[in-house]
Amino acid sequence: MPHVWRVVALLAVVAVTLSGCFGTPGGDSGGSTATPDVGACRVLTPEDVARPTNDTTPEACTKPHTAQTYAVDSLPARFAHASYDDGDVAAYAYRTCTQQFMDFTGADESLAMRTILGWAWFRPSPSAWQDGARWYRCDVVGGGAQSTRFIDLPATTQDLLAGRPKDAWLVCAQGATVDGSVKVPCTEKHDWRAVTTIVLGDASAQYPGDGAVQARTKDFCSKSVGAWLDYPVDYDFGYSWFQEPEWDAGNRRSVCWARTDS
Repeated sequence: MPHVWRVVALLAVVAVTLSGCFGTPGGDSGGSTATPDVGACRVLTPEDVARPTNDTTPEACTKPHTAQTYAVDSLPARFAHASYDDGDVAAYAYRTCTQQFMDFTGADESLAMRTILGWAWFRPSPSAWQDGARWYRCDVVGGGAQSTRFIDLPATTQDLLAGRPKDAWLVCAQGATVDGSVKVPCTEKHDWRAVTTIVLGDASAQYPGDGAVQARTKDFCSKSVGAWLDYPVDYDFGYSWFQEPEWDAGNRRSVCWARTDS
């Protein structure tokens, strides 16, 4: 009997964006030009991450918290005269914070897209930027672009995704489809699990177009999810694909989802 699969989830919108939780422009409010501290922990919410500025006071990392700063550095000199909302600054932060997120947590490229953890980047306040401050801050946060709440993090998230991570740090979804569903840790009740990713091109490749990305993702995920489920006769799968802004920022992967409650 042939394998029967159903595509019930297409995510053609951006899930890892230059302007969403995985790279939100923000910063400390007030006029201070001082750089933040690496390792600081904070209680941040999706609403905090969505705002353009953030002045949340750091908490002791032994207390409940949902964010930890893993990288702080100066922007390259070419941004000395950049406007506050310069898209090239955002693209630089996206690439840099993504790589540093993987280095810090121990995730590879595939796992970095299949974890419930996300990251947010912050810049100085507008007044500090006007006074010449040019640092960026990258925070691990306990959720992603479609999380309704962030989960508490351990005292440190360094190497948290190294080896074989616990289900508490892997991303699953609740809902009839992946698109628009609530993303939750895989320890919670769920309908979908992010199980594999597909590489669509190397670093030098040009964006092949929305149609080509979607078609290649669908074809790969139908086979990959079937293999992950051990080739059942009947199965459902979904996929998340990303568009040209993310490609230009360095993302070359789509995510495959299996319908499963385990």
